Amino acid sequence: MKFPNSKHPSRKFEHPTRLLSASFKPEMLSSNVAARRLIMLGTLVVLSWVIGVASVAVPRSNCYALDNSSHIVDFTSWKGHLFEYEGKESDLVVRFCKDVESRSQTGYVDFGRFASFNHFVAGSGRVNFIQGFYEGDLMNCEQSYDKLGRTAQVNIICGSCLSRQCKGELGCICNVTYESSCRVLVELAIPCEKHGPRVFEGFTIGFHPRSSEIVYNGMTQLGFEKSYNEFSFITEQTRVSLYMTAVASLSNLVQKPTVKVLPQDGLDVHLSGSGASGTPPTTLSPTILTVDWTCKKAQNTPYEVEITIPVENYEPVQFTLTKMCDRRQDDMKEATKGWAIFGILSCIFLVSLTLFCCGGFIFKWRKQNQHGLDALPGMTYLSALLQTVTGGGHGYQRAEESNNPFTPAAQGTGRTEVRYGSI
Repeated sequence: MKFPNSKHPSRKFEHPTRLLSASFKPEMLSSNVAARRLIMLGTLVVLSWVIGVASVAVPRSNCYALDNSSHIVDFTSWKGHLFEYEGKESDLVVRFCKDVESRSQTGYVDFGRFASFNHFVAGSGRVNFIQGFYEGDLMNCEQSYDKLGRTAQVNIICGSCLSRQCKGELGCICNVTYESSCRVLVELAIPCEKHGPRVFEGFTIGFHPRSSEIVYNGMTQLGFEKSYNEFSFITEQTRVSLYMTAVASLSNLVQKPTVKVLPQDGLDVHLSGSGASGTPPTTLSPTILTVDWTCKKAQNTPYEVEITIPVENYEPVQFTLTKMCDRRQDDMKEATKGWAIFGILSCIFLVSLTLFCCGGFIFKWRKQNQHGLDALPGMTYLSALLQTVTGGGHGYQRAEESNNPFTPAAQGTGRTEVRYGSI
């Protein structure tokens, strides 16, 4: 097959693009090929780096488990799938990650519903996983004070049954054992899903030393695995403290975190605290990772702050925080300077108030029996100085003055007696 623009000896018409190809040299072709190879190589490196630092987010449903090697296995696609076992008196039905029922002509008997918290765990031996179903029917099963009702345990085998082959492609129930009228054991064989990334179990991150809103059991929780506007922090919150805990025996595997901001310009982010320095976190002594962020440029959409915590021999723990920037914020240095000025002024005010109160107390204590000008502060020293300068009396009467009949007001009762140091 020949294209219209391909070379042909009988063609006399030259397409305009051939004029461009005429000036194209083999050296240019080799250089373009080399450039393309470099671009492809760089793309592969970037993709391998992205895949290598992929985080472990909690699945969308509660139908997942961790195997014995801490790898996550997601059974979300199996949720609700029906497996039926034909028995002599009744049929047992398992709805995967839903419930277990015994069905007969008399009706349905509930042997428990799937518990969504820590009841899908790894097994041992031939059993790969174990599912727990609790809180079933209470009829004749009220004696159980902890489980309250009929219960069921489903032992999941990744493969096929030993006794018989499954007819369907999605597996089958191998065996059913009734331990009592209130409890049943079910052996279920299915082709298990592929193992996911390895999870750093026991690792938590939250806004409180005993909380795990961001990361629980090594998996990033919904709302922090990517950017959400409804989970954004407000502009005025310039600091966020995150508390990290881990199992003490594995805490030394936690390394220093790194941060990446999108877009790169507009938000200034700094990590500090014991968590930023790589201190091993434990359940008894959580480490604190402090995120200080300052808005340098306002925008309508929130900034994405992606924090990655590498863990040796495990997938890294990665989560995303979002920050709204409605306006530009001042630097932390200016804010610290303002607080310092406020503190200095407050100290001056407190010292002045203390001196004023002490002075008033002393003045009242020393001057409470004095009246008029004598009660004014400093009048005692001023009158003493005036008497000394003018040669006034010394506070007592001379003998000749007291016996002198010509002294006016000598015998008067209204005679003013001048004391030393007073007016």
